[in-house]
Amino acid sequence: MTSALRLADVSVRLADTDVLRGIDLAVDARTVAIVGDNGSGKSTLARLIGGLVRPTRGRVEVLGLDVARDAAALRRRVAVVFSNPDAQIIMPTVVEDVAFSLRADRLPRAERDARVAAALERFGLTPLADRPAYELSGGQKQLLALCGAFVRTPDLVVADEPTAFLDGRNAHLVAGHLLADTGHRLVVVTHDLELAARCDVAVRVDDGRIAQVGEAPDVVAAHTARWRC
Repeated sequence: MTSALRLADVSVRLADTDVLRGIDLAVDARTVAIVGDNGSGKSTLARLIGGLVRPTRGRVEVLGLDVARDAAALRRRVAVVFSNPDAQIIMPTVVEDVAFSLRADRLPRAERDARVAAALERFGLTPLADRPAYELSGGQKQLLALCGAFVRTPDLVVADEPTAFLDGRNAHLVAGHLLADTGHRLVVVTHDLELAARCDVAVRVDDGRIAQVGEAPDVVAAHTARWRC
């Protein structure tokens, strides 16, 4: 695998706020959790890695690509999943929505249909293929959002609070799909510390800066220790 994340003296200013400041980070792990308090800048860091935010200063390389110079190439290799699946579901039915994710690939119809069918099966959505997407439960919608991301066979999945609005069962299902070793890397922003601890490496963000990087269980333990009186 190509080196995953390289950030050198990176800052991000949004409106009048310095959201990230002086970020230096080099991580090659397959699964990376980003943890931190609300407002710490962790979601901005994830969006920076996913190519959705540009650095105000510094250099960001993801999968060997410069996020500013190679934006189009990065978009082809990275899939982003958000906490609210309604922001990602576009087409009327489940099967149409998954197929829509492949529109830019211009695949022959038979190949496209085969990939969509395989993705629906993988995420347990085959029985719901013709169901209107808006009728799905919250958990089913998040699985559909994941299905639409993974059908593209991305090299990197960036997930921002993917289990935030899910019950325990669906959070477990979503976490399992994200962490499964199917050839992709994962960067996940999460308050679910059980999910974070299952990653290889964790990054703790505090007040727009990197506070700690290390093995995920150790970083999660240090993060929770701050809450104890």
